[in-house]
Amino acid sequence: MSRRYRIRHITTYTYSDRVSSSYGRGFLAPRETDVQRCLEKSVEVQPSPTDQSFGVDVYGNEDVYFHVTTDHEKLVVTADSLVEVDAPSSADLELGRSTPWEHARPQQPGEYTAEGDRAAAVEFVLDLDQPEITDAVRTYADVSFAPGRPLREVVVDLTHRIFTDFTYQSGSTTVSTTVADVLEARSGVCQDFARLAIAALRANGLAARYVSGYLATEPPPGKERMIGVDATHAWAAVWTPQNTWLAFDPTNDQLVDERYTTVAWGRDYADVPPLRGVIYTEAEESTISVSVDVAPVD
Repeated sequence: MSRRYRIRHITTYTYSDRVSSSYGRGFLAPRETDVQRCLEKSVEVQPSPTDQSFGVDVYGNEDVYFHVTTDHEKLVVTADSLVEVDAPSSADLELGRSTPWEHARPQQPGEYTAEGDRAAAVEFVLDLDQPEITDAVRTYADVSFAPGRPLREVVVDLTHRIFTDFTYQSGSTTVSTTVADVLEARSGVCQDFARLAIAALRANGLAARYVSGYLATEPPPGKERMIGVDATHAWAAVWTPQNTWLAFDPTNDQLVDERYTTVAWGRDYADVPPLRGVIYTEAEESTISVSVDVAPVD
């Protein structure tokens, strides 16, 4: 069973003075995966850019680059796509159910090399340049990581604890907020909760990646509306010895299913921001507004 979504993501920048040149790069097109197919996609920039191109980064994510040289006081980037997402299979529902979490380390203690699929996962075990794995993170993670506990149970427990222990508060953090700050404040948004979970997994030698994407705006029949709709969303995924990633969403206390559309993944938010750029202007003020609609298609 699968679901189709028509996705529209509009980002509007407004400036208090003329902008003479604007460079932008971002990740806005849903990617192709084993369980997801992007059937249509486009990115429109207004004013029309002098240069616009698409590429693929080291993780296989599609990015867009543009350069606007027309004078402007407002910049609008509109991404449209049609995507089809499969529901979890019976194999997905069993993933990590019988594997002790210690066996999911791509590199076991005392090993200095890793080969094949494990070698590719090792990068996602490494801490960031500004370390996120602190003593406080290790202490918080320890509760979930009982010796020999199945990986799936660890992930479900960690997901539930973050959902329970932390308050979702829009605007309470920024992209530069650290995991230590989130632990102290006990509040944040989806990207903060994903990054906390990733740090907890990496603190125990597991490979974890940051995933950006969207949630269906309207829930399927019988399902509750979730936190994080009407905006870009973020969640996390952990590597398994089957070379499959088990994705989970601490913001909504659940494993990822067909309501989630994946755009990009990396080691952290900084690898896959929806948009970032540089402008040339004397404007002292600027505002940004983001509108996201993920509409089911029958």
